[in-house]
Formats: sequence, structure tokens, C-alpha cells
Amino acid sequence: MGFYAKKGMSREEVRKGLEEAGIKFLWAQFVDIHGSPKVKQVPIDAFDDIIDDGAGFAGGAVWGVNQGPHSHDLMARADISTFRQLPWQPNTASAQSNLHVDEKPWPSCARVNLLRMIDLFAKEGYVLNGGWEPEHFLVLKNEDGSISGWDPLGIDTLSKPCYDARGIAQATGYLQDLMQSCAEVGLFVYQCDHEDANYQYEINWQWEDMLTASDMAVFFHMMAPQIANKYGAICTFMAKPFADKTGSGNHLHFHVADVKTGENLFPLKEGEKDWKDDRLGYSKLAYHFIGGIMKHKDAMCAVTSPTVNCYRRIQSGEAVYSSGSQYTWTPAWNSFGDNNRTQMLRSPANNRFEDRSISGMANPYLATAVYIAAGLDGIKNEIDPGEPNIGINVWDMPYEERRKKGMTPLPQNLGEACNALEQDEVVMSALGDIGPEYLRVKRAEWSEFMSHVTRWECKRYLTMV
Repeated sequence: MGFYAKKGMSREEVRKGLEEAGIKFLWAQFVDIHGSPKVKQVPIDAFDDIIDDGAGFAGGAVWGVNQGPHSHDLMARADISTFRQLPWQPNTASAQSNLHVDEKPWPSCARVNLLRMIDLFAKEGYVLNGGWEPEHFLVLKNEDGSISGWDPLGIDTLSKPCYDARGIAQATGYLQDLMQSCAEVGLFVYQCDHEDANYQYEINWQWEDMLTASDMAVFFHMMAPQIANKYGAICTFMAKPFADKTGSGNHLHFHVADVKTGENLFPLKEGEKDWKDDRLGYSKLAYHFIGGIMKHKDAMCAVTSPTVNCYRRIQSGEAVYSSGSQYTWTPAWNSFGDNNRTQMLRSPANNRFEDRSISGMANPYLATAVYIAAGLDGIKNEIDPGEPNIGINVWDMPYEERRKKGMTPLPQNLGEACNALEQDEVVMSALGDIGPEYLRVKRAEWSEFMSHVTRWECKRYLTMV
């Protein structure tokens, strides 16, 4: 059984647990603007140092932390509640860290920024709880630089492979290692499955407050590739690695709770009338929160679908069926409704919503921050999300009918999303000092992509006129 720090543990209890688990080395870890983990390794004797002073980093070597080569060191100070033994390297433990510069929290640290937004939400009386569902592919890299699916027995070939017993059987070793490793370090997985595309899998774990849930997501994104390596595979969270297969999301199930009592504020209380009289059974606060999400969703997409490739996944044209499994399973329209996977915001039960639009590439700290800002704007200004869609297949609706119902398409590329973000004061405020740098990095990414000419363009346009 691996060691992980439990909530409420003192520094000495964590130190003792690490020593008893045979830990010899520690990783002080933070994420860059993309959500990519960055670490420094120190001996266990430096336990107090990385908590009190922090491990030093040159910020100019890291994406999007508002530093150059002249800047003072980033000091990554470990949060003692996040120490986890590395299942693939048992003599080592990692800890999520908050960046400091000159003894002050660094506002361009994604985790520090999220703590700011959590504190702002708490002052209003609320806490955001939830759980991520990270989808991912196992792939191989070919000699010519292309990729192919990890399929050692050549049996993951069905056109509708979701839940397939043969498909999951060949990955059982990987998935069981992954589930056991998660359990050992406090990520309690309650199910996993072969997803809708060949070579694609999903893990679901327990609910937590969204800081803890985001810490878990970052750790998982670091752990799954290490375990996949044992099986000769590359684990990728790339949103759309195969043009003819379903993309990978990181679906978020969420609700708002009372910060003092922990009571879930989304369900109707006994005796209250459903505000929308739509049989979904939600409170006014729940509708207003998702009203804020829907109002600000275009700007949020720049954060929740942060790469050029993410927009391969959320196309709003009439071709909503993929050539493999028939469905893309990804919402392209800003809508909400009942227990219906064609909606952007699905209602599995009246105690939570699921956002199906979020990409597997999203930085969970930044995604959570913009969620809090948009939802709080909805609560404060009592934003009406409109009428829910009940029993409606959004994918099969004619374009004009979607428009009549007030549905708008999500941004169709990173450039559109960045334009929406720049114009949205609420979502930009959620990013704080990170916002301008985030826009600069993402616009540069979009510009670089647009400077490339693809084979498809040459084939289609070379002799058109």
C-alpha cells in the first residue's frame, strides 16, 4: 500500500508516513500554463526546505509564468496535504506546490490563481465540488513519425468498440495497474472502461472539492503515461489523435455546496417548486450557476479546449457522426438538458451537471478557475440559462431549429476562442495575471498553426482554378 497524505495530517505525521514508506527522494511539482507538470527532485532530508522555502526554478524556462531570464527565482513550496508516493518509483513521493517569488505567492502560478478564486467563492458562501473523467488513448509512434493505436493482439478493430470485452481484456493489465496505483495514493477509482474509440480508455474516481480534484487530475496525467510505458505504449491525452475516431475529453461532473455545511445546493429542497417546471428538479441557484457557464462558454473554451487540436473535437457542422463509432460524443452546441449525452451540460441526476465539452488537454487549475468565475456571475446576476432540452437529440436537429431554441455553436477554432476570451471580462478576471500571458501564448500557437500548409489543402486547391 502506498503512502499519501490525508486531509488534516500534520507536518510531522506526513514526515513519519514518508519515512515509514521508505521514501528517499521528493519531487516538488507545479504545472506550467499548459498543465504540464514540472519537477525538481530533492533528498528526503530536504522535506522541511521544500515546504518552508521551496525548490528553486528559473521561470524563464517555463511556459506562461510571466518570467524571463532576468527574473527572480520561482520557489515551489510543497503543500503538505498533497504528498503522494509514486507507484512507478516507490522510493519517491511528489507534492503539488504553490509558486512564490521573493516570499510572496506568485499570481501567475495556476494553482495559486485557483486558490484565489476558491477564496473568492468561499466568501460568497460557496464551494465547487466535482470529479474529472479523463479519457485517453494508448498509441505507438511509428518510424516515420506517425502514430498508430496500441493493439498488441490486433483485436481492437470493432467499428463500435465501446465497452467491448475483448478490447478491454487486452488492456486489463494496464488498467488494473492503473486502478491499483490510483487506490494506493488516494485516488479511489470506482470504474474504468474501454471508450468509444479503438485504443481509448476512461477512468472515473471519487468526488472532492475542486482543488483536490484538480490535484488528482494533475497527478493522474503524470502517472498514467508511466504505467503505459510498462506495456510498451504511449498514453496521450491529445484531444483528437485520430481523424476518424472519437476524441478525448475530460468530462467534469460538478455541483455547488454550502461552504460551511457542505450541503449540495443544486437539488430542490422538499416543498420547493422546480423553477423551470421541467421535471429536472434543480434549485434556482443551480440554474443560475449553469446560466453563467452558458453565457461565458465561448470565452471559457479558450481555457477548456486550449489547443489547436481540441477544435477537431467540437465541430458544429452537420457531420456529427464519425466514420468509426458513428458518434463523436462531443457537444458542439451550447445547450443543457436531461440525462442526454448530446447536450453540452448533461443532467445525470438532480444533484449535479456534467460538462461534456472540456478537452483532455485542459489545465485543470485554470479550467476550474474560469468555472468558478462564470458560475458566480450567473448566481449574482441571476442569469437564466433558457429552457432545458428534454428528450431531444441535438445532433439530429436541423441547424435552423437549434438556432430557434437559442443554441449557439461553440467556437470552431482556437483563434475564435481567444477572441471571445479577450472580450470577456469575467473569464479574464478568473485568470488574473495569467490572462494576458495566456492569450499571448495561445495566439502564437494559433498563428504558428495557420502558417502551415497541409496535404489536404494542396490536394483540394492546387488545380482548382
